[in-house]
Amino acid sequence: MIIQQFYDKGLAHGSYAVVSNGKMIVIDPARDPQAYYDFAQQHDADITGVIETHPHADFVSSHLEIHQTTGAPIYVSKLTGAEYPHESFDDDDVIKLNDIKLKAINTPGHSPDSICILVEDEHGKEQVIFTGDTLFVGDVGRPDLRENAGNITAKKEELARQMYHSTRNKLMKLPHHVVVYPAHGPGSLCGKNMSPDLQSTIGRELRENYALQLMDELQFVKTLTSDQPFAPKYFAADVEMNKKGAPSFKQSIASVAKIDRNAPLDKNTLVIDTRPMEQFRNGHIKGAINLQDGGKFETWLGSIVNPTEQFYLVAATDAELDIAIIKAAKIGYEQNIKGALLVPDNATEKAPELDINTFTAQSENYTVVDVRNPNETESNLIFNHADTIPLPELRERIGEIPTDKPIVVHCAAGYRSAAAASIISAAITAVPVFDLSETIVDIQNKTLQSIG
Repeated sequence: MIIQQFYDKGLAHGSYAVVSNGKMIVIDPARDPQAYYDFAQQHDADITGVIETHPHADFVSSHLEIHQTTGAPIYVSKLTGAEYPHESFDDDDVIKLNDIKLKAINTPGHSPDSICILVEDEHGKEQVIFTGDTLFVGDVGRPDLRENAGNITAKKEELARQMYHSTRNKLMKLPHHVVVYPAHGPGSLCGKNMSPDLQSTIGRELRENYALQLMDELQFVKTLTSDQPFAPKYFAADVEMNKKGAPSFKQSIASVAKIDRNAPLDKNTLVIDTRPMEQFRNGHIKGAINLQDGGKFETWLGSIVNPTEQFYLVAATDAELDIAIIKAAKIGYEQNIKGALLVPDNATEKAPELDINTFTAQSENYTVVDVRNPNETESNLIFNHADTIPLPELRERIGEIPTDKPIVVHCAAGYRSAAAASIISAAITAVPVFDLSETIVDIQNKTLQSIG
């Protein structure tokens, strides 16, 4: 038996291939299926099945495309309400992969239709479990993403109760040596306390995972429903897309219109400029949002732009434009791109420069907007008089920002504030809008030194 993990750092997503004597099963595949085809060819194996542990919220899966390309059946819980050809895979169902067995375990909690997949080796010994978004290394799946999405909806408190019983009555009873392979790692928004490690064992999780420690159901529900990270705008849409099955990856990105850099743009359509902050500051399309290409581009794209909203995509080179399109496709947003283009000649709007000495000496003369997340601002407000508006909520809450003073925007390190400053400056023109950028790190360090 061969097990291969495929890990996408941008979405903190882990998918898997299980190979046994020339046959291969793919579990929770990413949007681009090519890596699984290559792995199958490398091991002279035929893909004979695709398993979805649940309809994912944070990425688009290629399960339907793999089925259409290879003929491999898709296995998923009957509770999913899948709208694509599939075979149900629930408690007591077994897939035989030559001399090994993959057994379904219904584990509602993250979603009502979540399953885990327990693997028995050729001797009938339980060796591995693929836990989807039910059990992570150091955490369990958040229970608040299916209140308004999917075939079955449930309040987060009910799903948290289900998670309590799924973990206690099923997963925690497995042998301690069983290896745990989750669908996500650190940085994922599907949990709140994930370890940097990408695999574990049942024994380790029993010892170290806060959610598996001794507590009653009420305490567990309270713990699990508290302090979860924000949910990007695209999550519910991706649940629905995965329930239906997404179009072919290559065909879909090939259909994105690449337009001439100086073609006229619809003034009512959003412009997403993916260039580094300094390039954007030195000249950009008026009203554009500076969402820099980076490790979490897809997540921030789906947090700022609504899932039905069209936008133009701007990059400095053709290669960078292609990368941005592919990243958008990971969350199903390639279908929202009205046009992809290189920087046009009319990208002449410049961002104002902040006199940092004047600001630090007289910050009360500025409206300071802190766009970090609530868990960051509640414990560490850098400027006491700052207005706190998390970046994912900023476009909807622009009207809360006072316009009687120059505006200074900051986050924790500069990425989010670049996006936020561009959003605010597009909507507010009565006063200048400045981005503190990476300078906020120096300000925090000086503050800590003065306290020390």
